[in-house]
Amino acid sequence: MLHYRPITKEGMKMSGENEKIESPPGAGIIERVKRILIEPKSEWAKIDEESSSIGEIFRGWVLVLGAIPSVASFLGAVLFGYSALGFTYRPSLMSAAGSAVTQYVLTIVGIFVLSLIIDWLAPRFGGTSNRVQAVKVAAYSATAGWIAGIFALVPSLAMLSILGLYSLYLLYLGLPRLMKAPQDKALSYTVVTIVAAIVLAVIVGAATAPVAGLFGGGGARIGSGALSGTVAIPGGGSLDVGKLEEASKGLEAAAAGMQGGGEVKAVAPEALQGLLPDALGPLRRVSVSSSGANAGGIGGSHAEARYENGEHFIALELTDMAAMGALAALGGALNVQSSSQTETGYEKAGTVDGRFVSERWDNQSLDGSYSVVVGGRFMIEAEGSVPSIDVLKQAVNTVGIARLEALAR
Repeated sequence: MLHYRPITKEGMKMSGENEKIESPPGAGIIERVKRILIEPKSEWAKIDEESSSIGEIFRGWVLVLGAIPSVASFLGAVLFGYSALGFTYRPSLMSAAGSAVTQYVLTIVGIFVLSLIIDWLAPRFGGTSNRVQAVKVAAYSATAGWIAGIFALVPSLAMLSILGLYSLYLLYLGLPRLMKAPQDKALSYTVVTIVAAIVLAVIVGAATAPVAGLFGGGGARIGSGALSGTVAIPGGGSLDVGKLEEASKGLEAAAAGMQGGGEVKAVAPEALQGLLPDALGPLRRVSVSSSGANAGGIGGSHAEARYENGEHFIALELTDMAAMGALAALGGALNVQSSSQTETGYEKAGTVDGRFVSERWDNQSLDGSYSVVVGGRFMIEAEGSVPSIDVLKQAVNTVGIARLEALAR
C-alpha cells in the first residue's frame, strides 16, 4: 500500500533547488584531520591556496587540537593515576590541572615560535619568507602529534604517542610547498628546522624545568594575528607571551644580514678550545676536545674540557651558536624568573645582568650545574661535583664573559 504525505507550503521547493544541509559543529576540523593524515600531499595543496590569518589558524586549529594531549593527560592522571610495581599514584586535582594548563600554554607558544623559525630559515633554503604560511606549516604539521596525544588518556598506553612522529613527515611535505623552497633542499630545510627547534627547546626547557604547576594570573590570548597576555608562574616571575613577537625581530635581523652576505660565522672550534683554561684552581684539566658543524649556511662550534682533583670534577663547555644565537633572545623574551626548592637543593633560571642564567644545586650529593648565555650567542656551562655552587660559577667566569661579549658584537 502506498502512503502519501501531504505537501505543505513550507515543504514545496522549486525544481532544481538544492536543500542546504548544515554540517555539525567541528565537522570541518574532523574532515581536515582525516585528509591531512590520509592524503597529506593533496591537503597541503589546499592549505597552500587558502587565505587565512594567523589568528584564524590559532583559533580554529591550534587552540582546539593542541588541547588534546593536555586534556588527555589530565583525565588520565585523575582517573587512572600512574602505576608501577603494584603501586598507584594519583596526583591532586589542582596538581594535574596545573600541569595540563602549563602543557597547553607551552604548546601554543611552541607553535608560534616554531613558525618564526620556519619563516626565518626559508630564504636560506631558496624559499620565500611568509609569516602566515609559516604558521600554517607549524600548526598543520603538528596534527599527528596532537591526535596521538589521546593515548595519554590511559597512562599505560602513553608510549603509543610515538606515532606522533608522523608529524615529521607532514613537516617534510608541507615545508617546501608552502614556503616555496626547491624540492632538492626540502630535506635539509626540514632537518635544520628540527635542529633549530631542539636548540630552542633546550633554552626554554632550562627556564621551565623548575615549574611544577601553573595557576591563575591571567592567561594567554590569541588575537588578530599575534599572541599577547601574561601568565604568572609559581616561585616568581611571569611568562610574557606578547614579547615573543618583539624577540622575533632578532631572528629577522639575523636572517636579513645573512641574505645580504653578512653571514654570522661561528668562532673556529680550536679558538673556542683555546679559551678553556688549563686548570680550575686545584682541579687539573685531564681532557679537552672541540668540534664544529655547518648546515644551510648556519654554523656552530663547541669545545669542552674535563677537570679533576680526587673525587671532585667539573665538565666545562663552551658553545658558539652563531646565527642561531638569535634564538637565545627568546629565552629572555619569555620573561621567566622561576625557581623551586627541595629538602636538599634548588633549581632556578632567569635573567641576571641582562644574561639568561640557569643553575641547579644539591647540598647532599654536592653536585650541580651553572650556565649563562653571553652576547646572545655563546653559552658557557659548568657541571660537576664540587664543594659549592660558587666553584661552578667561578669556572664559568674563567672563560672570560667580557671577551665573549666583545666577540659577539
